[in-house]
Amino acid sequence: MSHMQAEGVCLKCPEDLGIQVNLSQELAYQTLVRATGLAAQVPFQWTYIDRPVDGQVLLIFLTNQMSFPIDGIRYQDQEQRYTIPVGSTRELEVSEVKFGFIPGHDNVASRIRRRYRMIKGGHPQLILVHYSRGQSIPIVPSLNQPIRSYPLRPPNEPAVFVVGPRQGQKVYQNGGAPGSMPGPDRGMPPIGFGDPQAMLAQRNNAMEALERRNRAERERSASMVARTGAQARVEEEDSADESEMISIRNLALARYRRNHEFMNAVFNQAAFGKHLEQSEVKPAYAIFNTEDLQSKIAKLETEIDSLDAAATARRMARYGQTFANTSMDVQMEGVPV
Repeated sequence: MSHMQAEGVCLKCPEDLGIQVNLSQELAYQTLVRATGLAAQVPFQWTYIDRPVDGQVLLIFLTNQMSFPIDGIRYQDQEQRYTIPVGSTRELEVSEVKFGFIPGHDNVASRIRRRYRMIKGGHPQLILVHYSRGQSIPIVPSLNQPIRSYPLRPPNEPAVFVVGPRQGQKVYQNGGAPGSMPGPDRGMPPIGFGDPQAMLAQRNNAMEALERRNRAERERSASMVARTGAQARVEEEDSADESEMISIRNLALARYRRNHEFMNAVFNQAAFGKHLEQSEVKPAYAIFNTEDLQSKIAKLETEIDSLDAAATARRMARYGQTFANTSMDVQMEGVPV
């Protein structure tokens, strides 16, 4: 199995996510939020990603020991990675690599691969992959070599649940192995893209179908345990509490109503509650002491008066000296020489 992983085998969701020419970050985020619940209900299959078509969307699961698998495309650019905050508690990581081409098939390098995963507020090992086209550049001749060997060896490993209470549990298609379960129901409608209302209705129908199928599987397992009495562990896992668990749709609806009531109480109080009375506007000089100001003003007026008196005395003295000098000059003019 390790040799096949080196060739690009990975765990992929068997549901068809359809073709999307342009996958927005908002839609990628919404799909990853839905994917967590989907992965707990549907086992992932070991398979290859090989030369995907433009617009293809895939949901895969990578363990901490696994790198992103070979997809049959060679890229002439380095992968760029950045994060986008979603709300106050979640972060979406985007990894983008450009200028890809299929060796021996494409004439120019124009393929783009974007990977999305929730590094906060979600399951970081669930990865949404989208392939598209972008700017074209010439292919470097030395890189125009096959990136993997063909034909690809078919993986024989059974499907496995990757998240949820049955994480790690294998699902055998033929039901011949001990503790096996039937394979996934291929009649489930694919999770596509398009009108939001249609997507919501489609998703709810898909989740309800999964719940009905899982309930039937639990009842069938309980019946087998009752007949054989040899599968105590299965009986513990399929307890009565689990058979009565709340559906994902009902749980989401209850949370929505509770949050709506909280928000309504907050905004209703802000809009129609008792407003705070406006405090009395104090004058700008209210921070000063009136008595201190009056004493300082009186002191300044006294100093001003004394300065004015001194200035008047100086002026009078100067005018008196000038008058005396003028009278002396007049008397000297009347004396004969």
